[in-house]
Amino acid sequence: MTTTTSSTVARTTARRPSRRAAKIATVLAVPAAVAISGLVVSQASYSAYSSTTVSPTSNWASGTVALTDDDNNTAAFAAKNLKPGSTGTQCIAVTSTGSLASTVHLYATDLSSTKDLAANINLKVVQGTGGSFGNCAGFTPGAGGGQLFSGTVAGFAAAHTGFNNGVGDWAPTGTGTESRSYQIVYTVKTEAPDTTQGGIAGVGFTWEAQNS
Repeated sequence: MTTTTSSTVARTTARRPSRRAAKIATVLAVPAAVAISGLVVSQASYSAYSSTTVSPTSNWASGTVALTDDDNNTAAFAAKNLKPGSTGTQCIAVTSTGSLASTVHLYATDLSSTKDLAANINLKVVQGTGGSFGNCAGFTPGAGGGQLFSGTVAGFAAAHTGFNNGVGDWAPTGTGTESRSYQIVYTVKTEAPDTTQGGIAGVGFTWEAQNS
């Protein structure tokens, strides 16, 4: 019985490592893992070849549309004591200094009228060259007579309220300073009724440029 038991113990001892041997195996396994990890890091840290090409910095700047006139912020007309048949003429020069090609239209703003006076004042607008504010000497109508409007003050204000329905075909090129002159003529209708006495009428003339 003793021999049998000893033989069994001997076989069991041969199959299992001692505690010391197990500790040594564990200690050796750690440096091996570290070594493998270090190998991966070492391989990943090598430099890679590269090449680039660069376009110089891009820049953007917007163009301009710019209009001025020579009226020195003075109304074209300030007529008083009008009567049937009264008339007056004024010229104004409009200048473009913008850097973009554009189209310029003229339209009415801020109409005011009492006693239907605006409907009893005829208005004519002609586009051309020459002349200046307060002095139409040298004014020359444009091609085909240059007429942009012929009707009444009330009619001008009703039909031409903004750029889209404004009058005029001037198209500055945006290559330098360019000017156009406009001649405005009013005449109180000779048949204006007595009911227009003491009436007032007012309208603004606005030139607007939009790039094309």
